[in-house]
Amino acid sequence: MKVSRQSKILEIIEKYQIETQEDLAEHLKQEGFHVTQATVSRDIKELRLIKVSGSDGRQQYASMKDMGALYDERVANVFRESVLTVDTAAFLVVIRTLPAMGQAAALAIDGMEWPEIVGTIAGDDTIFVAVRKEEDVMNIALRFRKLMK
Repeated sequence: MKVSRQSKILEIIEKYQIETQEDLAEHLKQEGFHVTQATVSRDIKELRLIKVSGSDGRQQYASMKDMGALYDERVANVFRESVLTVDTAAFLVVIRTLPAMGQAAALAIDGMEWPEIVGTIAGDDTIFVAVRKEEDVMNIALRFRKLMK
């Protein structure tokens, strides 16, 4: 029941401009799913739905998957605007950023979900990017440099 309801929610938000949980509950009711506001709220959280501006400027629910291209572009912009240098050291890529931008750039890097990257540690203006294999470090550094342009 839960899986089919959540699948229907994704269909509904793709087809209609759903602004509120009440709107979503009403559409679900029309589709034969009688739900409470609490159930709708849990489903929204589990599906990781977000509110975005629609074409008319009003807020509506959307799936994070639908926002992939927009997210990727914003990640690239944060990286491009904040990174000053990229260097390497053994299994690490060391990135220097503008002051106070280390955390934002590291979040952008984490959002890229490159499989070669184990994780990041960020300070105020420096990020250490741990790479799984030492032979991948130079390639990752090159990819970061290309993102800077």
